[in-house]
Amino acid sequence: MATDELVKATGIAQHGASRLPSVDVDSFNIEIRDDDGFLGDRASRGAFRDVLERWRKPLRKTGEDPFGKVPTEEINKKTLDAILVGDDTEAAAVVHSAIEDFSQELAYVTRRFLKTKAWAKTERIVVGGGFRDSRLGELVIARAEIILKSEDFKIDLQPIRHHPDEAGLVGALHLAPSWIFEAHDSILAVDIGGTNIRCGLVETGWKKAKDLSKAKVVHSELWRHADDEPTREAAVKRLTKMLKGLITEAENGGYKLAPFIGIACPGVINADGSIEKGAQNLPGNWESSKFNLPASLIEGIPVIGEHDTAILMHNDGVVQGLSEVPFMQDVERWGVLTIGTGLGNARFTNRRKENGNGKDRDSTENGKKKGKNDKE
Repeated sequence: MATDELVKATGIAQHGASRLPSVDVDSFNIEIRDDDGFLGDRASRGAFRDVLERWRKPLRKTGEDPFGKVPTEEINKKTLDAILVGDDTEAAAVVHSAIEDFSQELAYVTRRFLKTKAWAKTERIVVGGGFRDSRLGELVIARAEIILKSEDFKIDLQPIRHHPDEAGLVGALHLAPSWIFEAHDSILAVDIGGTNIRCGLVETGWKKAKDLSKAKVVHSELWRHADDEPTREAAVKRLTKMLKGLITEAENGGYKLAPFIGIACPGVINADGSIEKGAQNLPGNWESSKFNLPASLIEGIPVIGEHDTAILMHNDGVVQGLSEVPFMQDVERWGVLTIGTGLGNARFTNRRKENGNGKDRDSTENGKKKGKNDKE
């Protein structure tokens, strides 16, 4: 059984910390409600499917649905992307209609976040999650930005740079203290989701760029645990096996692997590595007071190379956002929204070094532009 002593043995920092090496995490996983329920439900992957279905419904009644009898939930992103550039104008019109409606929803949700105290003065938002990995998603992000700017919100929305499958792995580098990179060129990273668990060997690229902008995933392994429906203990055992395989991969590849594992996990992560809430889609009860993932992994992997294993875990939206740290140095306050099964969210403030490269900023509030009569 995992013990408190094992949790403390990680010895680098607290799990779910608000202060990280490069940024302060101002908020994450906040839940906002409106009259229809949780705000995030209006900008999820399922919400887009609902919008598309609404546009298909009247056409289906008249026998003019360009998608025929194919259920909406079976129409994937690649199919929708192909329709956008294809010759079927009716199908393209349906998809564009859904894009417009969903963009309005994303703009509404973003607006509500910007009006919260935690997201005040946000200058840029990156949008990640699986939905972003499509032309469809890119159009939604661009359209939502235009809507917000038409309302005088001074905010940039842009797709996350790394592939969504890799952003949660690359972001784990920014959980680690910088001294780790001086003697090692890679780490192990884990991205846990409600459907998949992905593990990766992440090369830091620190000698090429000390801001970690050259980091990349050199090897990864995916397990679709939702298909297997394992117990919690079986899931941990499989995860441990995957990580051990990557350790072997690193050794065979000549990498100088750090004794560090960064974990991205859904939910509110407590300082001791337990999960307070938000892990309901994971196999078994991960929110139990008797379960601690970092401690369980240390039991299975007590050392990496010649050193004790150190593990840090944080919310998956936070970690995905952290992959953008090198590219956010021209702003001070920025956030991430991840569109997937739900809507992940996190807001960051950069901590600048002396003589940093940030540009001067005005005293805007809630991301809104100054009025014409306001002084510069």
